[in-house]
Amino acid sequence: MKSFEDKTVLITGASSGIGEDFARLLAAEKTNLVLTARSEEKLSQLAHQLSTRYDVHVHVFGADLSLPETPAKLFHDIQKAGVDVDVVINNAGFGKWGRFDSFGNGTYQEMCNLNVNAVVSLTHLFLPKMLEKRSGGFLNVASTAGFQPVPYFAVYSATKSFVLNFSEALWAEYKDQGITVTCLCPGPTESNFHQRSEIDRKKLIGLESSEKVAQVGLDAFRKGKPLVISGAKNYLLANSTRFVSRKMVTKITAQMFSPSD
Repeated sequence: MKSFEDKTVLITGASSGIGEDFARLLAAEKTNLVLTARSEEKLSQLAHQLSTRYDVHVHVFGADLSLPETPAKLFHDIQKAGVDVDVVINNAGFGKWGRFDSFGNGTYQEMCNLNVNAVVSLTHLFLPKMLEKRSGGFLNVASTAGFQPVPYFAVYSATKSFVLNFSEALWAEYKDQGITVTCLCPGPTESNFHQRSEIDRKKLIGLESSEKVAQVGLDAFRKGKPLVISGAKNYLLANSTRFVSRKMVTKITAQMFSPSD
């Protein structure tokens, strides 16, 4: 897909951060949007801004994708509204920083539902129509945390490893059938993620703007790339794990993210 103009793109987690910037950048390209997040009020405000400024259609669906039943309901609601989605951006996700036993099991179940299960479900639901048209695809937001174990971000990094492997596998399965699957892996990014994760901001070095990260993802999707890492520093760090034992990488990462530091 060389252009998003006149296409319809579904963006999850669209009310802030990278998701909001995906929406703003795509609207400027004359892309029609389907926005979803828990905060329907924020989405409605954003939709009004974008539809007024860029003269595009923007549909809003308030939804909590951390609930197991939500992906199917969201798909049904979009179908009922008569909206034909060309591309899905699976952006919604969250993490928690701290020792594994610092948070309840319910938090981790929500994290896995949102970061993993919702991505799988939405991909499975929207893919058949794309295959019929032999066009479209998925832009899945993972993280550089997905390239190695990250102590004190154990569940989050594991979920992003899943998204990374899942996306690259589907790219190979469907690239010859007109479907693009791209995995975007940001490093530390200016967004609400850090507030929700409760991480000490002193642990974050070289934050990129969410707009820059979103643009990197869109450019990679247009080129049909299976994977893109935003930022040269993040690229080097993610790939440096190939030259050091996994044990050493885990020890170094534990020192970097230890709450006691």
